[in-house]
Amino acid sequence: MALIVQKYGGSSVADTAAMKRVARRIADTHNAGHQVVVVVSAMGDTTDDLLDAAAELSSEPPEREMDILLSAGERISMALLAMAVGELGVEARAYTGAQAGIRTDSHFGAAQIIGMVPERVARAVKDGQVAIVAGFQGISKDDDVTTLGRGGSDTTAVALAAALHADVCEIYTDVDGLFSADPRIVPKAHRLRTLTQEETLEMAAHGAKILHLRAVEFARRYGVPLHVRSSFSEKNGTWISDAPAHPDLKGLVPDAALAHPEEPTMEKPIISGIAHDRSQDKITVTNVPNNPGVAARVFAVVAEVGANIDMIVQNIPVSDPTKANITFTLPEDHARIALDALGEARAEIGYDELRYNPDIGKLSLIGVGMRTNPGVSARLFSALSDAGINIDLISTSEIRLSVVTRLEDLDRAVQAVHTAFGLDASETEAVVYGGTGR
Repeated sequence: MALIVQKYGGSSVADTAAMKRVARRIADTHNAGHQVVVVVSAMGDTTDDLLDAAAELSSEPPEREMDILLSAGERISMALLAMAVGELGVEARAYTGAQAGIRTDSHFGAAQIIGMVPERVARAVKDGQVAIVAGFQGISKDDDVTTLGRGGSDTTAVALAAALHADVCEIYTDVDGLFSADPRIVPKAHRLRTLTQEETLEMAAHGAKILHLRAVEFARRYGVPLHVRSSFSEKNGTWISDAPAHPDLKGLVPDAALAHPEEPTMEKPIISGIAHDRSQDKITVTNVPNNPGVAARVFAVVAEVGANIDMIVQNIPVSDPTKANITFTLPEDHARIALDALGEARAEIGYDELRYNPDIGKLSLIGVGMRTNPGVSARLFSALSDAGINIDLISTSEIRLSVVTRLEDLDRAVQAVHTAFGLDASETEAVVYGGTGR
């Protein structure tokens, strides 16, 4: 018997027919002898509909009331799903985030989990019931309802799995797992059977959309095994862990998950996958004094307004070694505040001008095999060169190599690199059942 936390996204519970299908899967897991905790998102586009309604009524709706409003979608889902599971002869209990013991700070709209006390959930499971928890929400020390931001249901599920010492946290979406690239760009992308948590973190951080970054960070911090699969099929999906699966999960997870991920495999690719990101902009601060502390001041100004930096490059012109250009990328919704802040600090920093380019795309190669295989960079750059694609910026980590290209070249770059590293599948593997990829 294993303790399994299952999370179902909005596309998986889009309507009552979908809920009946999900309820059957939950009941089957319970009847197979496993303990089951379920985290559920709002039905379909409910959250977006609530946002639209609020916008029609108020130009600046209060954050506290918005969190109360947006938490309603998950409450509806949890109650209906509990009813559906009960109809199949399995006792189920629904719990709000507060009832499930999810404690957060008071940052409305993007609250952070600061504590987990899932006593009622644990008691329900011990009594043989299925506990169904509303995702995306918690309660502050002031007893206010809070929401965790987009993707918060993933984080709820992983946090509960960590607190309950679950054997696995299953993330159900409308695709059959994680793929070597976005199948919408690379039709021959293949499903990844296993990934380390480090690889998954890099993919989530650099553009892969199936798993929310905060949830992956939580899973890595607390050693929670993740299993990404589709609620629309019986395929085994993708196992994400640095350890083998619990033996009781045999038949529920890919066979490869039962072996330790560090065991040598002849077929282990150098590159696990390719992530891409269209949401980055580029800023260059030109001709700053090439003195100690100047770069620190540039990034202090950016940090003070809450903008997050991704890639950084500094270069010194041969013609004038007393000056330097500092280039960095950041999320597109942070670009304006960063530009405004740097503009106000021009006299203090001493730069000539700010150059802004929103038309960039980032491609990232990810794989632990890069550590032991020379020539990865050469193959990447050769593939891009053969495709006639120029590189703007380069950034590396131990298991990642990222490049920035023109936005219009990004899709071709992903396709060319995917083929160059031998990642193309012999036939199409990816199916999006619900239409959203989540």
